[in-house]
Amino acid sequence: QVQLVESGGGLVQAGGSLRLSCKSFGDVFLIKDMGWYRQAPGKQRSLVARIMSGGVTDYATSVKGRFTISEDAAGVYVQMNSLKPEDTAVYYCNALTTRNREYWGQGTQVTVSS
Repeated sequence: QVQLVESGGGLVQAGGSLRLSCKSFGDVFLIKDMGWYRQAPGKQRSLVARIMSGGVTDYATSVKGRFTISEDAAGVYVQMNSLKPEDTAVYYCNALTTRNREYWGQGTQVTVSS
């Protein structure tokens, strides 16, 4: 079992920055990929960024050049710069294990005002 706890969401003006953190607990040795997804009202959950084995990263086109994903032994992070109102969503941390099980955090709200 893996538990994920997000933090760092909040309200920010357009053009501002936020850093989201996701701490992982439990069987973390099983984790192979970690990432961030988001879900805006009325929309499906979608990939924001992920970091895979070997440090390979993948970003949604809409956030490339503005968001940076990183990780350490404690978890995964995303630095979000030049935020736009359309970045408003609930952001979820995700972990995929070597047993191909997915785990999700509880979500953290990010609101960007215009």
